[in-house]
Amino acid sequence: MIIDAHAHVVAPDSLYAYRANLMADGGYYIGQPKINDDALAACAQSNVDTMDGVGTDVQLLSPRPYYQGHSMQPSRLVDAWIRANNDVIARTVELHPTRFAGVAGLPITPGEPVERAFPELRRTVEELGFVGVTVNPDPYEGTGNAPSLGDSYWYPLYEQLVELDVPMQVHSAGCYNQRETYSEHFITEESIAILSMIRAEVFDRYPTLKVMISHGGGSVPYQLGRWQAEHLHPALGGSADAPRFEDKLKNFYFDTVLHYPPALELLLKTVGADRVLFGTERPGSGSATNPETGRPFDDLKPVIDGFGFLTEDERKAVFENNARSAFPRLKF
Repeated sequence: MIIDAHAHVVAPDSLYAYRANLMADGGYYIGQPKINDDALAACAQSNVDTMDGVGTDVQLLSPRPYYQGHSMQPSRLVDAWIRANNDVIARTVELHPTRFAGVAGLPITPGEPVERAFPELRRTVEELGFVGVTVNPDPYEGTGNAPSLGDSYWYPLYEQLVELDVPMQVHSAGCYNQRETYSEHFITEESIAILSMIRAEVFDRYPTLKVMISHGGGSVPYQLGRWQAEHLHPALGGSADAPRFEDKLKNFYFDTVLHYPPALELLLKTVGADRVLFGTERPGSGSATNPETGRPFDDLKPVIDGFGFLTEDERKAVFENNARSAFPRLKF
């Protein structure tokens, strides 16, 4: 079985029209998005057809990250909008229960306690049967100073995730500063997430916490030498007796959403095939055709199949078994 652990919902335009209406009236008239069953079914079927075209059996669907709008004000907009996205995912899963599973967005907002997201966390997991959550490490979306994922601000969320036995997929959302596009912001925040959680010893406190870092771990696996050196450097607070930095990376899972084969090869060789989950984000920003191969950049199964350094057991781990370990609520 091929499980795509990083994919986003394909929804009718009417879902996004609902966001426009929320923002226009300030969230005073929350209402419900007017999403026609036939339109939603057509979107879901188009996604199934895309999966069939590349041999994917199951996708784990989360909201489109750059649309999540965590920094919208007032925060009631975020509550209504995230809930609407999660409901559309649940309806999509219901249409194709053997092809999709839900990964929830959470209404985490700037300057407010993370606990405000718990009702939606429990609704999606306990009532809708979702198997994981996405966590945006920067709810300010580039406009403020968010606590890093090593900060105690996040600890109540980690406790909930451990209790529910669901993983978090670290995936940034929008970005509204003038220095980065949202795509660049993704990589920045994913890198900070890994480093801050390692420095804070989060996994000593929550040893069973499951964390998947999107887009191959940001920059960290490719800058490993720098972090190894700092980890050991006495002038920087390191110690020669400290556990190896690369061993601490074993606390994370990583996806394969890297559209450059040498980078994906480096990821697998750096963190190990046992920590990498197949993911494509397809259809998404990687769906353009690669002129060198004639295939979309995000058609990654042939790339992984072509890595001769992987054993068959390692390939099966990447395509299926690691997802089952990271997402224990998967029922397929």
